[in-house]
Amino acid sequence: MSDLYELEGKGTLLTKSVDDLELKESKYRYRILALLFMATTINLMDRSMIGVLAPSLEMLFDWSKSDYANINIAFKLAYAIGMLSMGSLVDKFGTRIGYTVSIAVWSAFGMLHAVLRPSFGLVGFIIARFGLGIGEAGNFPAAVKTVAEWFPKKDRAFATGIFNAGANVGAILAPLVVGLIVLEDGTHWQFAFLVTGILSAIWVILWLKAYKNPEKHNKVNAKELAYIQQHEDEQENSSKKIPWARVIAKKQSWAFAIGKMTDGVWFFFMFWSGMFFHDTFGVSIKELGAALVLVYLVADFGSIGGGYLPKFFLNKGWSLNKSRKTAMLICAMFIVPVVFATLTDNKWIAAILIAFASGGHQAWSANLFTLVSDTMPKNSVASVVGVGGMIGAVTGMSIDFLMGRYLDKVGSEAYFWMFLIAGLSYLIILAIIHLINPKLESAKF
Repeated sequence: MSDLYELEGKGTLLTKSVDDLELKESKYRYRILALLFMATTINLMDRSMIGVLAPSLEMLFDWSKSDYANINIAFKLAYAIGMLSMGSLVDKFGTRIGYTVSIAVWSAFGMLHAVLRPSFGLVGFIIARFGLGIGEAGNFPAAVKTVAEWFPKKDRAFATGIFNAGANVGAILAPLVVGLIVLEDGTHWQFAFLVTGILSAIWVILWLKAYKNPEKHNKVNAKELAYIQQHEDEQENSSKKIPWARVIAKKQSWAFAIGKMTDGVWFFFMFWSGMFFHDTFGVSIKELGAALVLVYLVADFGSIGGGYLPKFFLNKGWSLNKSRKTAMLICAMFIVPVVFATLTDNKWIAAILIAFASGGHQAWSANLFTLVSDTMPKNSVASVVGVGGMIGAVTGMSIDFLMGRYLDKVGSEAYFWMFLIAGLSYLIILAIIHLINPKLESAKF
């Protein structure tokens, strides 16, 4: 068993012995997955701080609901722009460099929040949130592309669910950090925005040290590489660049992009739940932290469970199409009861309903992201995720605009209509995805 086989990378020739196939599989891909989890945790922790601090900042900076909406719109406008530019950057320069640039940008603007003062508060927060949105837009295109590079198709939804669970851990850590650092009157709010800077610096060092493509990595043995590349066709593994215009013309790209309209609901839960609990139930910043921890803890279980569902169905012999869409239907059904969140007088019942909806969304998201790697070549994955992210951000901007103005005009009644939309939208969008790509066919180039 001394035969050799060769794997050719860009400017690199990696030689592995077939004897390696008889060794224990190296499983280095899970170390890469842990780094994706960590990056996504930092990403959402940075993003969620303002939602937790919103009632305090509203008081300290004398914001109206429309002012707060405009700050969130600035983030999502940048996120939409960044999704296109960052997705293309990641596909062009690779995940190692693209991810590093993304986290460096979002960390710098995240810490910028801490130096803002009331005299420059509204404009300053708009600028800081805009920069944060540009940087944070790179996380999911880079992470989904990394999963496509390091995991076979049958494992990608589960791997995506694992790293996507970091979003909920970050959202849990945000209220915990705020509760530990910030006083009831908002004192020390600045320090909450500085915590993630240190975590980001540590992550960049670990990422640059650990990451190479699996074909070039000396920590990946032949058995693991064979596992990663199972069932891949020539098109999926091709290094040939596909023009962006050809990528977005495919129905597979638009099925995903329409699915990402549900990001508007997730942004609503993230940025407006704090306001909802404060306006409807009069909760303090400490009580708010406890409610949000419950919401995102359940969301964590949803992310991992939703990622496992299609793998369970595939192992039962179901087709990829039936497995993926059945999993997404189950996720959508968990979100429907959130329509009753404004109809209860009990804050904990409302928190439980939002928690189940958040869990359903994260489970949905794990499967939705995997639609891209199911149907598109690896060298276009980040670009497609970017297009979808842009659509999701625009949807979120529209919700912010309407929420801010209607809350100022009619009060808490606006929450009812938003929760109604949130509960029903996933079923409608899943039906549209099925109409666009009924057999979950891969794109041909």
